[in-house]
Amino acid sequence: MNHTIAALRGFLDAAHSPYHAQAYLAARLEEAGYSRLLEARGWSLVPGGKYYLSRGGTALIAFRVPQDSPTGFMLSASHSDRPSLKLKENFELTGAYTRAAVERYGGAILSGWLDRPLSIAGRVVVETEDGVQARLLDIPRDLLLIPSVAIHMNRQVNDGYKWNPAVDLLPLVGGKDAAGKLARLLEETAGGKILGHDLYLYPRQQASAWGVEEEYLCAQGLDDLMCAWGCAQGFLQAEPSRAIPVLCLFDSEEVGSASVQGAASTFLPETLGRICRSLRLEPERMYANSFLVSADNAHALHPNHPELSDPANAPILGEGVVLKFAASQSYCTDGLSAAVFRRICAQAGVPVQTYHNRADLPGGSTLGRISLGQVSVPTADIGIAQLAMHACCETAAAADAVHLEKAMTAYYSRVVLAGEDGIALV
Repeated sequence: MNHTIAALRGFLDAAHSPYHAQAYLAARLEEAGYSRLLEARGWSLVPGGKYYLSRGGTALIAFRVPQDSPTGFMLSASHSDRPSLKLKENFELTGAYTRAAVERYGGAILSGWLDRPLSIAGRVVVETEDGVQARLLDIPRDLLLIPSVAIHMNRQVNDGYKWNPAVDLLPLVGGKDAAGKLARLLEETAGGKILGHDLYLYPRQQASAWGVEEEYLCAQGLDDLMCAWGCAQGFLQAEPSRAIPVLCLFDSEEVGSASVQGAASTFLPETLGRICRSLRLEPERMYANSFLVSADNAHALHPNHPELSDPANAPILGEGVVLKFAASQSYCTDGLSAAVFRRICAQAGVPVQTYHNRADLPGGSTLGRISLGQVSVPTADIGIAQLAMHACCETAAAADAVHLEKAMTAYYSRVVLAGEDGIALV
């Protein structure tokens, strides 16, 4: 198996929540010699220094300071969250059975959550002898299941049934004797009294390679963990340049990014501003020579429903990184940013595909448009083509993970310089 795919599968199997995704990538950065900065303390940055900082337990920004005077920022943005079911406060529901109360997080396809083993992962805040501490929690065993109704009791289930999250999506914990046991299990696993929690259900199925030639990869959260992985790989493997490479992992994209650790927050502009002040750089000049790759997965041509795609701009699994376009600017790619990214990919030997929504089917938006409200730089919206976006189990091509890694390695090795007629790529 390709080393990149094996490593990616390891990341997917560890990243059962946005908190675990961030922790995994932070550990990778520390292994590579990056020092953690704290927002509440002063910074003293030096040429050749490698740094990262985190916010909220689910977002991080990493960067390197070049040896020479920096020209600008080469940025990428991806996100750590995925549509799922989140455990409520006072979650226990008792009666003939014991169930757990959950609510939808993001725009999940609901049907796939039924009749499969689930567990719980995320962050808990516990009371300990040393004070209040935030800790990661993951219960690595089949713990819950959401049972569907038998077809004999719901004859319309195959005729377009509308799921009610308040009724149909309550996971079964156990019998009536299980009352109180899930709460106790969570506290035992956490190692203290839980004062607060951000816990999500996740399917127990591991990431897997499948297909006649094992050319496909399926897992929950490919949107957007594949892009987070590919951007991080490129960031760590890139050759030094005169630009400051910046890796951004945000949270809350699936619910609008309006959180303290989302792309709509002050996290990115405040960080870039502090970098400039510490290195005595002019932010405006740095931004003028900067570029952003907004990396979030794209819809592939569906094998059974090709009519849902634009006939000339429908990416295919395994045929390269996707440049995403929209006249509405829900995707921020324009002719200039597309040309820059295409040239980088061509020089790296990476194939590029294009995506437009079908004109009568409105699409979503992603990190690029939101980030531009905070830091305005030329932006290319890209992604990996996938099927079943927002399903409990999504599918993409293993080859495209390698394509993205190569593209981002080349991207982070380059410099863009603003000119009177456009951008020079160095």
